[in-house]
Amino acid sequence: MIHQTALIDPSAKIAPDVEIGAYSIIGAQVEIESGTWVGPHVVINGPTRIGKNNRIYQFASLGEAPQDLKYKGDPTRLEIGEGNTIREYVTFNRGTVEGGGVTRIGNNNLFMAYVHVAHDCRVGNDIVFANSASLAGHVQVEDFAILGGFTLVHQFTRIGGYCMTSMGSAINRDVPPYLVVSGNYAEPIGVNKIGLKRRGFSDEAIRAITNAYKLLVRSRKPRDEVNAAVIPLVEQYPEVRRFVEFINSSKRGIVR
Repeated sequence: MIHQTALIDPSAKIAPDVEIGAYSIIGAQVEIESGTWVGPHVVINGPTRIGKNNRIYQFASLGEAPQDLKYKGDPTRLEIGEGNTIREYVTFNRGTVEGGGVTRIGNNNLFMAYVHVAHDCRVGNDIVFANSASLAGHVQVEDFAILGGFTLVHQFTRIGGYCMTSMGSAINRDVPPYLVVSGNYAEPIGVNKIGLKRRGFSDEAIRAITNAYKLLVRSRKPRDEVNAAVIPLVEQYPEVRRFVEFINSSKRGIVR
């Protein structure tokens, strides 16, 4: 299952059924679990742990040192979950000591060609990164988000769950859950209603989210009046509570 031209460090731990293609290089302290396929010309450096049933295509570079001038060779790591598809020329960097020491990728994500995930990022589950979407350091992306092609995300920014960015979006502030954003710099253009419906959100919940969006993001009314209007929605709909909590916890401010 391992091509004769592949180079495997003796310290690497590779499950018996893992396939590794021609000319791929697996470095020290790399662990690859069962069911994962590694194509040709892939480079994986450690410390890196790759879970089950991932597909890693040619010319991907995973677990390389972070692109951070403060990094001095510390033994930080990359952790990749299960069921991810990692296409051509994707790059994932390890973490830094200052950022907690780990870059973490969840499960069942699609990373299209040329995607970059920098040091200390936290990527959730069931996310789509279209071609050349790039995360700077310390970015968090929540479950079921979709990043359009050539989306650029500033360091320390959060991308909320179920949101969608359009092609070429430049994001320098937090994106609350459920929204569609577009532009350079990105601005919200509405609620991701189609995406929410596809994910099983009820019509009532989508209407409540839309009302909360109008109150908290679009409204120019006094803050006390907005807060009073949104309280009944928070009490009735957990989806709105999540939306409000995300906004209230934002340290960078949200897109507007």
